[in-house]
Amino acid sequence: MTPREPDDGEARAVSPGPLEEDLAYEGALRPRSLAEFVGQSKVRGQLQLLIDAAGMQDRTPEHILLAGPPGLGKTTLAMIVAHETARPLRMSSGPAIQHAGDLAALLSSLVPGEVLFVDEIHRMARSAEEMLYLAMEDFRIDIMVGKGAGATSIPLDLAPFTLVGATTRAGLLPNPLRDRFGFTAHLEFYDDVELAQVLRRASGLLGLDFDGPALAEIAGRSRGTPRIANRLLRRVRDYALVHSSASGIDAVRGALELYDVDALGLDRLDRAVLGAVVERFAGGPVGLGTLSVSVGEEAETIESVVEPFLVRVGLLARTPRGRIATAAAYAHLGADPAARPGAPQDALFDDGL
Repeated sequence: MTPREPDDGEARAVSPGPLEEDLAYEGALRPRSLAEFVGQSKVRGQLQLLIDAAGMQDRTPEHILLAGPPGLGKTTLAMIVAHETARPLRMSSGPAIQHAGDLAALLSSLVPGEVLFVDEIHRMARSAEEMLYLAMEDFRIDIMVGKGAGATSIPLDLAPFTLVGATTRAGLLPNPLRDRFGFTAHLEFYDDVELAQVLRRASGLLGLDFDGPALAEIAGRSRGTPRIANRLLRRVRDYALVHSSASGIDAVRGALELYDVDALGLDRLDRAVLGAVVERFAGGPVGLGTLSVSVGEEAETIESVVEPFLVRVGLLARTPRGRIATAAAYAHLGADPAARPGAPQDALFDDGL
């Protein structure tokens, strides 16, 4: 069975996944070339070499796998590959390719040199993945005609193409598929300086005039993710428009306080989870099931959406006995770690991880 992607549960301002409101803006803000793309300097250099070498040899670039958390620019890089090679771009997604016939129809319609971008490639059906092995390696697929003993395999040659796959869960890709990509890029979270550059570019494109300190404040609350940074920038723009007296850093702090995004980038749900561990369960360990009931949120949402950021910034630790709040978590919530009361252990360890 194809694993279901975790749901954010609500339209959170700090969700790394795309929200409906993002679609109207992302197209206008996307860079069109590697030179315009901010951040991921190592990946940009590797892609530039790949594209330049293919151009000098008059061939299609090797297949490319872009792996990393959502919101870091995988779709944008796929568009840039097509633009830099002056080739048409075809876009699809793993959930849309649930049968080998779906993939065969898509591949057979490609023109020579076309770039095929498959988002969430780890969610393709297994039968389609197996067909893709031959297509990537030999630019050929086998079409089965008929059924049973009379079935016949007819080879179909494909036009040379470049597959660009994007995944947030590279570990779910089978090894035979992963090995057929000529280049795999692992995208990393951005630092605050890079996010400030992203915001400065976006501000210019949106006709906004925020100063350096204001952009740095937004960057520091964007969880290392350009998509979140651009979304928070629009929240601040709206706040500054409505509160005409607000400007610069005051507009940023006013808007993000209104949307419950604190100085570290935590929102209401993040703080609810962290607060439950610290205040209700004496800092932990506490099991996922108990924590889920405590905050009234699905366990899968906590584990897949909330926890990764809390763990990454060192506020929460996952142990074999459950979740534990760190000293940094106490400091962020203004709690005293020395005042941890005792807690009934049988309530904390009921479900381990």
